[in-house]
Amino acid sequence: MPTPRDATLRLFVALWPGAAVRRALAARRDAVPWPGAARPTATDKLHLTLHFLGGVAAGRLPALRAALAVEPVSPFDLQLDAVRNWRGGLVVLQPSTPPPELGRLHAALGEVLLGLGLAVERRTYRPHVTLARDCPAPLPPSPPGAPLRWRIDGHVLVQSAPDGQYRVLQHYVHHAA
Repeated sequence: MPTPRDATLRLFVALWPGAAVRRALAARRDAVPWPGAARPTATDKLHLTLHFLGGVAAGRLPALRAALAVEPVSPFDLQLDAVRNWRGGLVVLQPSTPPPELGRLHAALGEVLLGLGLAVERRTYRPHVTLARDCPAPLPPSPPGAPLRWRIDGHVLVQSAPDGQYRVLQHYVHHAA
């Protein structure tokens, strides 16, 4: 069913894991001893947000899709190695040292979004994968495990649909410069 041009879509730009990385993220999530009130993130929703756009008019989607094809972006490696408790009951998996390429990708996409007149987050970017929400208390330190290595070779435009599902609207592939 086509989307009316005046409809608003809830969108974000993200790093979207392939099957092997998604399984590894789910295994890392499942290794945490969650308290009863915690809500672990569903496996099909595990991702790393680059920019949350919020409500965007559907009529702007063609221009947004085209603009997010930033070039050149070379593939790079991301190492997720730290489980952390954040304020508000979030538990995240993040890199201890984000690679500079991730910062450059985030900045390049931010410039594109600003150029389209879309708002971007003003806080310092803290890359992470949300493992759970509503975790009522700090978790005990998890035993050190092998870092989760993720080869980043693209990003995606995603719709957070009214039914609660995430729908990838566009894939962007990174090629060596």
